[in-house]
Amino acid sequence: MVQDGDQARPDRRRWFALAIVMTAAFMDLVDVTIVNIALPTIQHDEGASDSQIQWITAGYALAFAAGLITGGRLGDIHGRKRVFLIGMAGFTVASALCGLAANPEMLVASRLLQGGMAALMVPQVLSIVHATFPAHERGKVFGMFGAVVGLGAVSGPLLGALLTEWNLFGLEWRPIFLINLPVGIAGLLLGSRFISESKAPKALRLDLVGVALVTVGLLMLLYPLTEGRALGWPLWGYVSMAGSLAVFAALVGYERHKTRRDGSPLIELSLFRVKSFAAGIAVQLTFGIVCGIFFLVWTLYMQIGLDWGVLKSGLTGIPFSIAVSVAAGLSVEKLVPRFGRKVLQAGALTMAAGLLLYLWMAGRYGLEISPWQMALPLLVMGLGMGLIVAPLTDAVLSGVPKEHSGSASGLINTTLQMGNALGLGLVSVVFFGVIDRAGPGSEIGLVFVDAFQNALGWVVAVLGAIFLLMFALPARPKLHVEGADSDGSGGLGDADGSGAVAEVKPKADERAEAEGLVPVP
Repeated sequence: MVQDGDQARPDRRRWFALAIVMTAAFMDLVDVTIVNIALPTIQHDEGASDSQIQWITAGYALAFAAGLITGGRLGDIHGRKRVFLIGMAGFTVASALCGLAANPEMLVASRLLQGGMAALMVPQVLSIVHATFPAHERGKVFGMFGAVVGLGAVSGPLLGALLTEWNLFGLEWRPIFLINLPVGIAGLLLGSRFISESKAPKALRLDLVGVALVTVGLLMLLYPLTEGRALGWPLWGYVSMAGSLAVFAALVGYERHKTRRDGSPLIELSLFRVKSFAAGIAVQLTFGIVCGIFFLVWTLYMQIGLDWGVLKSGLTGIPFSIAVSVAAGLSVEKLVPRFGRKVLQAGALTMAAGLLLYLWMAGRYGLEISPWQMALPLLVMGLGMGLIVAPLTDAVLSGVPKEHSGSASGLINTTLQMGNALGLGLVSVVFFGVIDRAGPGSEIGLVFVDAFQNALGWVVAVLGAIFLLMFALPARPKLHVEGADSDGSGGLGDADGSGAVAEVKPKADERAEAEGLVPVP
């Protein structure tokens, strides 16, 4: 049994362990982007409603966000290897249930389970690396993680498109989930042999009441937002959304009580006294909304509005994914050390410019638009996103005391997932709402073009808010990269719902790796 901080000789099996946890992180990242590209096919084949396809993605994000910090603490308490293997086993079973789903309801339920299991599996990745590798090797390891995440960003949509287009064994979209089975089984067998067990010497306690309040509050907000359109926007939906504010207020009160009682709240409220952190959390939430809205409506626009095949749609997104990866690397290594916060703000403006260009081209070319005409706006958008996501975590963490870095990092990733789920819920308003207002006899393709343009307009407005919020970030964020601290820790690629790369900093204490410094979908 390895305790954090032990100075024992490095485990000879550590490189096998690294390959296993990297594969698990890759599987989780690719799973998200694979699902996005296949949603229209799932809707067509299974007769899923618009709200159900929203829940297929939002349910995963919600379950993952709600369990992320708790999953990390469970690894600290009961052993990272044990919890990692339980999470991987559950993720594999949930993937099988997704692939064998008999109806949309079963698929949504299986995706919720899959997100919950990812919340057990993924937080252990960096914790295992930290416990297994000596400090001088971690920089190399985290660089490898960044490469894996970048590969996932590019390969996920294409792999999803190919698996759906090939229709293997007549299974249509199902192989996008079933492909996880052999990977998961191999990971379980090899992980049980090659991963060393480790625990935190002093782990924080669980805050299950906090988790319950967060989950209930989010459901009270998201359920009526997602289902309200199909139900005619009933009064109880507005009451539920308003009531979610009372639940979140109760959460704040309970977290204060939990802090006084045992010092291990789910949310470290004192962090919000740091201006840069509070603003950064707001940026993460709104940026998650941007991703949640754009990537769903973009897929529906191409495959339903323009009637493109899944492979054509998947290939169209390659310039975006490549631009994100390139800009992410440049921003951290070259631009932020020189220009600081201005890089993130330039990213927001660049992404907004790409969206405005896309909006204009969608209106000008209508149903005749081609992938080549989309390439330029997608390239500009990708460059903008890469400039934001890579240095954002460092900017948010730069004013946070080191002893709270783990809690802060967990909140950053959790907030991004919550924003993503909220954005997916808002699709009912900014996209499907336009479709509902179309008159009888309207051409479906043109209606989808109008809805897509409306959604892009809202995304641009949210990016404007992000630009203004970024003024509260430090002008010169302290970069948490390899060599920045005496503990030898380095950076790690992080990913949002788009598969974009973000740079984060694992700290020397066990809380940093336990509470969310991990690749996230």
